[in-house]
Amino acid sequence: MSDYLRLRQICLVAPDLEPAVETIRDVFGVDVCFRDVNVAKYGLVNALFVFGHAFLEIVAPTREGTAAGRFLERSGGRGGYMAIFDCNDPQRRREIAERMGVRIAHVLDYPGYFGIQLHPRDGRATMLEFDHTEGGEALTGAYHPAGSQWQPFQRLDKVLGIPTIDVASPEPLDLAQHWATLMDRELDDGQVGSPRLQFELGAARFVPLPAGQAERLDAMHVTVPDPGQVLDAASRRGLDVADGRFRLYGVDVVPELPAH
Repeated sequence: MSDYLRLRQICLVAPDLEPAVETIRDVFGVDVCFRDVNVAKYGLVNALFVFGHAFLEIVAPTREGTAAGRFLERSGGRGGYMAIFDCNDPQRRREIAERMGVRIAHVLDYPGYFGIQLHPRDGRATMLEFDHTEGGEALTGAYHPAGSQWQPFQRLDKVLGIPTIDVASPEPLDLAQHWATLMDRELDDGQVGSPRLQFELGAARFVPLPAGQAERLDAMHVTVPDPGQVLDAASRRGLDVADGRFRLYGVDVVPELPAH
């Protein structure tokens, strides 16, 4: 696979990390695959979980004045913090962003790994990251943000993937076109009229919000063998469950069966 763009990781912000870790364990039956000490320089702690061939990351601030802490205050705890894309060409994607006037918030440059994070006000709805890990062409291969030993933590009997995120805006088509240009992808009509971007792994669907509300990463669809079991576990954990979904650290989680 020489040219790819994959929705590889969703990052959510929790006020405290360890209660969030226990919630993910209880609801989904998966354990932490990696904790990245490098996020300490941003005033954060984190934990990653393998969701099929994608990842869910939870971060929590450890001091005042962090970007994640400001996100919690600004958003009122509603919305996902980051959507992270694994690709073969982050440098080209940086050039596209700069031509569009989208600011680069951070550059991530480690041995065998390079990535860029875009300013959320310019990327819109959430912070977008595009990165590449050497040897990461295969979905079962290297993926730097999840550490060097993530594969044993993959539990396909528990979670099979994150097939879709819902990105919400009062002007969903305008936001969809912005992301399509930024990602150099063609939009399709999706289902029931919602614009959609399809990637080599995962997809983004753009859904409406009432006028005046802030754009946000609104929902995360998760493929599981037994959606009812996940909803029951979320209810036992005290999460707000309704209409086949539950709220988890700013986003609605929609457990669903694999598509046939």
